[in-house]
Amino acid sequence: MAQETYSAAANPEIGEVSDLYVLIAGESQTKAEHKLGPKIYDYFLLHFVEQGKGSFQTEFAHYDLSQGDCFLIQPDQLVSYASDARDPWRYRWIAFAGEKAHGLISRAGFTPQLPVFRPGGYSRIPELLEAVLQAFRSKKPSSHLASLGWLHLVMAEAEETLVRESALPAGESGVQRIVKQMIHYMASQYAHPMSIEQMCASLGYNRAYLSRIFKKETGLTPVTYLLKLRIDKSRQLLRERPELSIEQIAASVGLADALYFSRQFRRFHGQSPSEYRRNAAGRPDGEKTPNHAEPERTDD
Repeated sequence: MAQETYSAAANPEIGEVSDLYVLIAGESQTKAEHKLGPKIYDYFLLHFVEQGKGSFQTEFAHYDLSQGDCFLIQPDQLVSYASDARDPWRYRWIAFAGEKAHGLISRAGFTPQLPVFRPGGYSRIPELLEAVLQAFRSKKPSSHLASLGWLHLVMAEAEETLVRESALPAGESGVQRIVKQMIHYMASQYAHPMSIEQMCASLGYNRAYLSRIFKKETGLTPVTYLLKLRIDKSRQLLRERPELSIEQIAASVGLADALYFSRQFRRFHGQSPSEYRRNAAGRPDGEKTPNHAEPERTDD
């Protein structure tokens, strides 16, 4: 049976409490039936089981865990965990806290009722936790920021597993979720000269399929939605940034061709960008422009 070991290092750079910070990182080969708790922690504590077996008990459920499993202890939750009698576990851990910690673990998919996950395939979590431990041992000034980067990478891997495996929100279908992903992608990328083909490739779906479900859910093709989004953003710039030229505004919303931008702007709003800017300058709300029906595009 493996000999019991314990090694840990604290963050050397925490001078004052911040919105998110790593407190300590460590590793341990436990002895048989080594047990902690029942007890309450005042910080988050994530474990990754490298070898062996053990159990984890929360206020909601009991979990039998083995090599490759992760479990998260949340603040103010009564928990206990113990190593197996015959095959005691070896694990790594990281403790973190701060006002943004709850949002981070929520984004990753953790809940009090879902504190355990098993990464699929090859997991980088052990090497990420080891990197935090070594950074804290080095006592370098950069260790605090570096530990936050590694913590986010750990949570990103957790999100890939937990969000993929969790049930969809009540009333939300898989199609609706994909459409939300498309909308989010376009909202974050509209200022770049992105194409619908690039979006489809990024999301990993066939363009014809995405175009069909998007049109069914929104009433618009992805091409029309993206163009409308860009024109709407340009209206804001026309009102609020009078020092920008039409060419600069067109480029700022992802349309490199100013003539194409002006032509599409007129299709949507019945006037040129320059006319819209002049009219908006004379009105407090800048929104009372001619109400033309939105053009429907047949392409996708």
